[in-house]
Amino acid sequence: MNPQDFFTRRELLGRVGMGMGTLGLGALLGPEARAAVSASTGLAERLNPLSIRQPHYRARAKRVIHIFANGGPSQVDTFDYKPMLEKYDGKELPGEKLRTERKTGTAMGSPFTFRQHGESGQWISDLFPHVAESADELCVINSMHANVPNHEPSLMLMNCGAPRTNSVTPSMGAWITYGLGTENENLPGFVALCPGGVPIVETQNWRSAFLPGAYQGTHIDTKNTEIEKLIANIENKKTPRAVQRQQLDLVQALNRRHQAERAGDPNLEARIQSYELAYRMQIEATDAFDVTREPASVRQMYGDDLQGRQMLIARRLVERGVRFVQVWHGAGQPWDSHEHIEKNHGRLAREADRGIGALLKDLKMRGLLEDTLVIWGGEFGRTPTVELPTPGANGPGTKLGRDHNHHGFSMWLAGGGVKGGHRHGTTDEFGFKAEENPVHIHDLHATIMHLLGFDHEHLTYRYAGRDYRLTDLAGEVVRGIVA
Repeated sequence: MNPQDFFTRRELLGRVGMGMGTLGLGALLGPEARAAVSASTGLAERLNPLSIRQPHYRARAKRVIHIFANGGPSQVDTFDYKPMLEKYDGKELPGEKLRTERKTGTAMGSPFTFRQHGESGQWISDLFPHVAESADELCVINSMHANVPNHEPSLMLMNCGAPRTNSVTPSMGAWITYGLGTENENLPGFVALCPGGVPIVETQNWRSAFLPGAYQGTHIDTKNTEIEKLIANIENKKTPRAVQRQQLDLVQALNRRHQAERAGDPNLEARIQSYELAYRMQIEATDAFDVTREPASVRQMYGDDLQGRQMLIARRLVERGVRFVQVWHGAGQPWDSHEHIEKNHGRLAREADRGIGALLKDLKMRGLLEDTLVIWGGEFGRTPTVELPTPGANGPGTKLGRDHNHHGFSMWLAGGGVKGGHRHGTTDEFGFKAEENPVHIHDLHATIMHLLGFDHEHLTYRYAGRDYRLTDLAGEVVRGIVA
């Protein structure tokens, strides 16, 4: 007798205990529903999970570049001009507004100069002169707010829509790739460019969680410049491509046979898809990540440094059909300037400004900005008051650092159907708390989904007995920023 004719104890229980119920259910369902059940249990041939799918309605954006300023940039030093801070610099702020759970001192005026830019007159600090050249493309939200002033839950909220590090929800990039698929099956649908390792909460920031593994973000350590190091094992120099295809076909046939006996194990499906993608990436990834193939004038515009290369790679990826690119800045040395904000924010802005400015101009010149949504921001903002390293350490004119502040902060969006040259919402006169038109992270996610053609309440996935979505049980589209 063939050993393959035997069932394991687990397989026997699964087939006997649940198989009869499936037979009964099949008699009650129509042929289309039966086909769907069959496909979901692995008995029918699976469609490619990264194939292009249509959104709920006409989309304004087709792809997203999310520039994540890790650590919490200060809104009152970047995009939220507050002259009252200069007036109160070194003094106690009036009223009860700024009494928080964290120990801070007197008001601290920004060490950076704000100026108005573009026909729209956007207020932008001198930290971002190159970004400021595209002021009329920016839609600045000055009234963002989150749940708590801690990095881990705020990273999870911004990236996965759930303010808990132990939650199992997928990341925004995974949701978007699940909803739309990708326009290039030779590249991952979701790429996370993060140099020098991973940030806190690590790969949870780009996880697929209970979504199929094909939607997981592919991490690329962009500190490497050589393609062979940037993408490990991208090329097999010993085995010709045709022979590799034959080998992979054999392995995949064995995997499918193994999978058919295990009722559609999602881990097996993820492995099968990853093998196939790894093979196809040999065709296109080398080209996509090799910025030396760009004209010298383009490379010069972005700058020959880490952040410039990251932004250029991001443009090359979306140009080739990648659906969601997350570009991390500050993963190793974050925007978490608890001290010496003038020095630390100054350094970080110099690293990123030129590349971001070039990205905005380059996308527009190529006609890509119109349907590419670019997002910049961190997980929260910072206090308008100085943080006290020791009791009584600060005094008038002291330029130290700022503590975490989730009550009000700034982000900006560009392209992809948002209003350029527009400023939405305000914080109070000191930049501490969102007051006019507050925008929660759930609202931001709902708006991003809207721009991509989705009703955020109906892009769901059934897991553990409930329908999950990116926006949890909240979120309203911010109509005021949609063009």
